[in-house]
Amino acid sequence: MTQLREPREVIREEPLMHAPILDALADGPATIPDIAARIGAPVHEVVYWVMGMRRFGLLAESTEADDDGYFAYGPVGAGPAQEPVDISSVDETCLTARDNKDPDEEGAQS
Repeated sequence: MTQLREPREVIREEPLMHAPILDALADGPATIPDIAARIGAPVHEVVYWVMGMRRFGLLAESTEADDDGYFAYGPVGAGPAQEPVDISSVDETCLTARDNKDPDEEGAQS
C-alpha cells in the first residue's frame, strides 16, 4: 500500500509545481487525471496544486464537465478559459468597512 503524504507537505510544494503543470497544459486544457499522468504525480496531490493555481488566477476550468464528470483546466488567458476577476477593489472595500466599524457596535452584537 502506498503511504500518503501529509496534506501540508503537498500544499507546500504547490509553488514549485506551477511550471511543470503549466508546461503540461501547453498542448491545451486537461483534466486533473490527465495533468497527473503528464507530470507523473499522484492525482490526489495534483488536486491540491491545481486548486491552488485556480484560486490564485493561474488556471481556469472549462464551463462543462466531460463524460466522466471531470472539468478541464487551462492557463488563464489561453483559449476559452475565463479571465480572473479583479478583486482589489473588493478587498479595499472589505478592509475599509472592517476598519471603520465602531468598537462599541461589535461588542453589542456579540
